[in-house]
Amino acid sequence: MCTSLLLKDLSGSVYAGRTLELPVELPYLVAFLPKGTKLSSKAGNHAPLNYDCKYDVFGIVVPNGSADDLKVVEGLNDAGLNFSLLAFSETHGPDDTFAADVPVLSAIDLGAWMLARFSTVAEVKAALEEQSVLVDPLAALGGVVPPFHYTVHDKTGASIVIEFFNGERHVFDNPTGVMTNSPRFDWHLTNLNNYTHLSNVDHSNATFLGQDFIQPDSGIATVTLPSSDTAVDRFVRAVYYANFSEKTDGQEATIRQLGHVMNKFDRPKGASVYSSAKASALTKSAGDLTGQSGGAPPEFITEYTSWITLIDLARGAVFVRTYNSLGYAKFDLATLKEQASTPKIIPLEALGQHAFDADGLMAAH
Repeated sequence: MCTSLLLKDLSGSVYAGRTLELPVELPYLVAFLPKGTKLSSKAGNHAPLNYDCKYDVFGIVVPNGSADDLKVVEGLNDAGLNFSLLAFSETHGPDDTFAADVPVLSAIDLGAWMLARFSTVAEVKAALEEQSVLVDPLAALGGVVPPFHYTVHDKTGASIVIEFFNGERHVFDNPTGVMTNSPRFDWHLTNLNNYTHLSNVDHSNATFLGQDFIQPDSGIATVTLPSSDTAVDRFVRAVYYANFSEKTDGQEATIRQLGHVMNKFDRPKGASVYSSAKASALTKSAGDLTGQSGGAPPEFITEYTSWITLIDLARGAVFVRTYNSLGYAKFDLATLKEQASTPKIIPLEALGQHAFDADGLMAAH
């Protein structure tokens, strides 16, 4: 479903990359919400939680029935706080035991609430200690309880994962900066104990029974990396590439390096398929939402990388590439702030295919 990771450049600046996979295209929007934008979250029959944006916010969002109710899937604020929503099939709880007059935050609004109100992971953790949160059904998903968990990074590299399982809310410190999907985050960390042998150093020769053998190519170091696109295998690979990828100098080089890393998780349509009869509730409701469930369902469906983001947390730059593009569109929070004093929203599909005709370049030389 999704892969999220952090990289640092030689100066220690933090960059975040993530992919999003589904078998359908949701009605994604690109949104800029300037300081002062009024937002609200409503959970069940509780009083709404109303709040204003203290920070400028950029996000990839999905409307929940109307353009006024936007659910953040990926986002960044001008303080350098980054939020990602990723699928998590084990989502459960907590039970609603709060008084009706208590303003309760819906879990699906964690992204908007965090990016609007806080500048650091430490602030988010402290606020979550005080804020009531419920995982309640989402109209945009046909009344399905949102099967997600949430990862939060700041520009210092601090990182947490928020999960709801076994009827409780759990907030994990994330020393790796990596997240994928189910199982739960602490399981993924435990599983890394099975990969202490990983190294990026090629061992290209050996002697067996007195005979010398030589690997004639480079790249043998990755032979024991798990290869599937399951969340478990992607988590291990993401840790490997985040750990061993060469550190680069400055935004341009590091965004380029991060782009190469995220290419390792870019899934083309048809790379793997599964029976449509086994589609998850999230997939089925997403198909209903987009009108892609009409008529007889296909025998098999395929998940693919709908979009990728590369984010410079310190400088407020977000690079977005859709499935239909070979290039990234850049959004700069400082520039957006200069250009817009009110919320601005465009369809993600408007980014289109960013390319240029190289014939003129050849002719000029």
